[in-house]
Amino acid sequence: MTITADATGVFADARAMYDAALRQWDAGDVRDAAEKAWCAAKRATDALILARTGELPPKSPDTTRALRAMAMDDIEIWAMQGRYFERQGALHGDCFYTGICDPLNNTERLIRETIDYIRDAERLAGV
Repeated sequence: MTITADATGVFADARAMYDAALRQWDAGDVRDAAEKAWCAAKRATDALILARTGELPPKSPDTTRALRAMAMDDIEIWAMQGRYFERQGALHGDCFYTGICDPLNNTERLIRETIDYIRDAERLAGV
């Protein structure tokens, strides 16, 4: 199996998690929807890192370090970095962990726009 094929599988996980986030949002579970959208963004980032480096980050801090390193050499990844950290802070940290999901329209926007993040990561990964 090639690295690209492996990355494609990780991207599929990201898309499945995104779909789960939308289902949770529609069911009214804002906190779980936020966490699933964050997980989708993290998985998409992991897949991008795998496609670019050949290595899948084993833990979240490794994802963060690898994303920052890649961003130093690629302006498009530099731009994605802000979107990654916005989801990490607002969806994972604030909404999921502390229950601060307001304003809800911003939380919903971040959740729904996660698909754009996934698509951009796929494009940058060449899959």
